[in-house]
Amino acid sequence: MEIIPAIDLKDQQSVRLYQGDFQQTTLISADPVAQAEAIEAAGLKRMHLVDLDGAKSGRPVNRKLIQQICAATNLKVEVGGGIRTLAQINSYLTSGVNRVILGSVALTDPKLVQAAIKQFGNDQIVVGIDGKEGKVAIAGWLKESNVDMQTLMASMVAIGVVNFIVTDISKDGTLSGPNIQLLSDLQAAFPETEVIASGGVTTVADLKGLANAGLKAAIVGRAMATGDLPLRTLAEVAENVS
Repeated sequence: MEIIPAIDLKDQQSVRLYQGDFQQTTLISADPVAQAEAIEAAGLKRMHLVDLDGAKSGRPVNRKLIQQICAATNLKVEVGGGIRTLAQINSYLTSGVNRVILGSVALTDPKLVQAAIKQFGNDQIVVGIDGKEGKVAIAGWLKESNVDMQTLMASMVAIGVVNFIVTDISKDGTLSGPNIQLLSDLQAAFPETEVIASGGVTTVADLKGLANAGLKAAIVGRAMATGDLPLRTLAEVAENVS
């Protein structure tokens, strides 16, 4: 299983939110670059970065910091948060980022996703589908829609998207375990895609449960910061869980 450590950026620092609530923020590190270097030193290969300020404002805010992280490590970096234009996507992909995550625009501007797939290829474009009780949330999780997560995913598959990050907001940052049923259902419904599990992953058992349910990759955030899943454990799981 591929393990993808997550760093969420807010005010130039690494933080974690509780259930996507900007008012419930925990400082993880005042030096995200050093945090990224530690992730690489542990032997992990990929990293998930979220520009929380960008997600809230609708424009990339922490781009310079993200560039510094890419320059300081050889990690394969995927970035999301506030990305709304092809120019912004191109700016990231030409400054060290390997994959760009499109979230809200998948719902609000699907033609942008289609254009991005055409211009950059489906290996460099990931769609993030975040939801609560099966319904899609957008704008940094500040707004909920009436669209089912599976419906949105189907529309994205139809335009060529193959990589998805699926987050159950009610699980995110809670250390309560992932929503394996939701994730496995979506993976089973769209076997030609890769569903990357996000939200609530806390233990090695969680990761094994996801692997047994057919998921091939998982994002780990708060549990890495709290020590429930330290970097050395994540590196071992990435090597051994299959």
